[in-house]
Amino acid sequence: MSISLSEHLIAPARVLRGEGAWEACLPAIGALCRRPLLLGRSCATEALRDGLAADLRRLGLDPLLAQLQFDCCEEDLRRLQQAVITANAEPLAVVPIDAVLAAGGGKVMDAGKLLADRLGLPCITVPTSAATCAGWTALANLYSPAGAFIGDVSLQRSPALLVFDHRLILQAPPRTLASGLADAMAKWYEAAVSSASSTDGLVHQAVQMARVLRDQLLLEGKEAMAQPGGEAWARVAEACGLTAGVIGGLGGARCRTVGAHAVHNGLTQLAASHGHLHGEKVGFGILVQLRLEELVGSNRLASQARRQLLGFFRQLSLPVTLAELGLVEATLNDLQRVCSFACQPGSDLHRLPFAVSPADLLSALVSTDAAIEQPASADANR
Repeated sequence: MSISLSEHLIAPARVLRGEGAWEACLPAIGALCRRPLLLGRSCATEALRDGLAADLRRLGLDPLLAQLQFDCCEEDLRRLQQAVITANAEPLAVVPIDAVLAAGGGKVMDAGKLLADRLGLPCITVPTSAATCAGWTALANLYSPAGAFIGDVSLQRSPALLVFDHRLILQAPPRTLASGLADAMAKWYEAAVSSASSTDGLVHQAVQMARVLRDQLLLEGKEAMAQPGGEAWARVAEACGLTAGVIGGLGGARCRTVGAHAVHNGLTQLAASHGHLHGEKVGFGILVQLRLEELVGSNRLASQARRQLLGFFRQLSLPVTLAELGLVEATLNDLQRVCSFACQPGSDLHRLPFAVSPADLLSALVSTDAAIEQPASADANR
């Protein structure tokens, strides 16, 4: 047996994790650059970024602060790329911008990685929540200025440095960790079904890592949410922000995004869903993927898995219905638009081992929502 040639960008060149990782990483940042572009977005984390910038200045660096106006989109990227070119062309710019330091959530880190990739600069990722593994991966998702998913972009390199500081992560709202749990759990549900027939040893190992990750999150997710900063919280936060990235890097696309992420991508086409986090939409997408496996893939065990996952998501206060995702007024045309986008050529959905049409996905989407609503009403009457 021969394995076809493949390239794997598995991990950042260096990872610092734990409480105080930011302070510990400062010498490493100083060795990488002298004038980083410090990129962020949220007003809620502006004071945090100001503190990071002050630390960099005390180190003798000269950071240039920049802020995204939208999600990771071409309009922002072109503006920022031009800002870097302009700053470097200034007569007094003795030290050029020589790195991108992205501090924020997943879309900020995606934008930072993509900007660094285009400029040929090293990227430093500093997650301020455990909502995604974007700080780890050599991949970026592109959105429209309105927040609709457009596509993903494979990068030429992984981040040069990932700083996963528990004190920074702990400042994020609890909702972000719940979202990270759903996003990380998708690794198992997507990888297990899309990679079952693979003969690649690395893929097998990534799938087994995804199973272990799922089990850990099921065992410790509730405790992690209940005791922020505790031992279970630390393990779960790192599982969401770090381990999930390892699995995608090792196993490739089929261990990274399949049906659940395709549903997420479709849902982002509706503006009413934009108030919900990436992992919240992915979590609902897992439930829809499992329903697809029942209806189209004839997987009898998928129904049992969906029921188990539904109870767990409810414990974490994750949205599990279209109404809870802000789509209470979604029309049939809206849902057809979601399904058409999710089923377009090249979609992650087509990594499933069976063909799925927009009509199939619509049936799974609608019946998933109905099946969830009915047990909830029954439970309320007990």
